[in-house]
Amino acid sequence: MTPRFPAPLRPGDRIAVTSPSSGVPEPLRPRLDAAIRAVEKRGYEVVVGQCMAGDGLVSAPAAERAAELTAFLTDPDVRAVVPPWGGELAIDVLPLLDFDRLRAAEPTWLVGYSDVSTLMTALTLLTGHATLHGNNLMDTPYRTPEGLLSWLDVVALPHGAEFTQRPPGRHRTTGWDDWAEDPEVDTVVLDTPGRWTRLDGGGDVEVAGRLIGGCVETVSPLAGTVYGDVSAFAEAHAPEGLIVYVEACEEGASAICRQLHGMRLAGFFDRANAVVVGRTAAPGASGMTQHEAVLDALGPLGVPVVADVECGHVPPYLPLVNGARARLVHSAGRSEITQVLG
Repeated sequence: MTPRFPAPLRPGDRIAVTSPSSGVPEPLRPRLDAAIRAVEKRGYEVVVGQCMAGDGLVSAPAAERAAELTAFLTDPDVRAVVPPWGGELAIDVLPLLDFDRLRAAEPTWLVGYSDVSTLMTALTLLTGHATLHGNNLMDTPYRTPEGLLSWLDVVALPHGAEFTQRPPGRHRTTGWDDWAEDPEVDTVVLDTPGRWTRLDGGGDVEVAGRLIGGCVETVSPLAGTVYGDVSAFAEAHAPEGLIVYVEACEEGASAICRQLHGMRLAGFFDRANAVVVGRTAAPGASGMTQHEAVLDALGPLGVPVVADVECGHVPPYLPLVNGARARLVHSAGRSEITQVLG
């Protein structure tokens, strides 16, 4: 059975904002307003939920966050749900979501990365609905570098659309912009050259499969649970196999290595034809780099492992659609990912 894809967004459609993990503190509300204006400039109506408080670790009690997220995802007038960013504890929402109700509803785009991937990965695996691992709402004002698309571009594509993204060849290593000081900033300074890297020692890569994945720190606890049963998803929706993507936010190499080992032992990569690894600014550990951590854990898979892809916490951002058919190409002169929404 093919995964189900949300209908393409059109001007006048409604986009909902809620914080199923961390909310937005008052000093950053002007940035939130700027991000909402960037969405409205594309012709969309934006509604903001009640679960937005930023004075604690989470925006509201778990039951309230789950109820608001479910309400937005099942409201036929809401065509996309875009949290401002991730956080730490989206996992406490998962057991409170009504997946039967979500499965029965028409698919609605859920967009984000980091801790939002906790919810997106589980939603795609348990319902078969496509979700969009891309930039968060607060990143939306940034101009998109050549070769990449923004989440706003992807959600407007029709069912069956095919699109290809290529790395711009530069990324950012100077940290984050101060949104409290300059909430309107719209240009990411890409100050460092870089390209994709094949870690497992092979040659050129050209491989296909359906996409699934997320942030290592937040998705690894799902492996081996009903919320992270990638093999069952592949059996139902991807007999051709998967391209699994992972990316590390901030934990050191030894912690990431352990988490990836756990994911592998739980079967998260069993149906992978290749693994894509996002570029990371996370530190190494004594005697181990982040690349070495990935290779130690995933080298035994015997499939291509391509790292330093723009799908992590290091700008810029390459959106990946959970559930999309994809073709990954990487060689000395060509690196690209093509996705098909169908």
